Amino acid sequence: MFARIAITAFFAVLLALLPGPVRAEGIELAQLATRRADDGLELSFTTRFELGRAAEDALHKGVPLYFVAEASVLRNRWYWRDARVARAERVWRVEWKPLLRQYRVSTGGLHQSFATLDEALTVLRGQSAWRIAEPKDIEDGGGYYLEFSYKLDVTQLPRPMQIGLQSGFALSVEQKRNFASDFTLK
Repeated sequence: MFARIAITAFFAVLLALLPGPVRAEGIELAQLATRRADDGLELSFTTRFELGRAAEDALHKGVPLYFVAEASVLRNRWYWRDARVARAERVWRVEWKPLLRQYRVSTGGLHQSFATLDEALTVLRGQSAWRIAEPKDIEDGGGYYLEFSYKLDVTQLPRPMQIGLQSGFALSVEQKRNFASDFTLK
């Protein structure tokens, strides 16, 4: 009888020490589309993600986070490696400004301030009408495909944080899609 109670108590303590449910930490690509416009090829995308606890803690301790979207347009060639005809990259920096009690999102020379982290992340979760190729780069009748990636760039974190990086920073997604003749993604 005593042994049964001891074993039950042991397993109860063991279950209490196990971590709770694990949340999936990644980026889901909800929408990815291209459109041929007068000034070139435009890309629109939408993602879904939440920052992990470690990334959010680092942000609140003054560490800026960088998100990077990369798009490459390649032309199929049967006789050699595929030719890269265009490449575009966008970098967003999100940081917490404790004196203003605001989140700041910067891209290029533009800055926006937000009252909540969710509002700031909404800006980071998608882009529309982003020109990724010039009209001269895309020929009619060619076979093209798009290589797209979006990630939280851990290489721009301070060096000490890169050593033994925690799983809360593992946010990335990659897609490779072929173009149809009218430059919509298949």
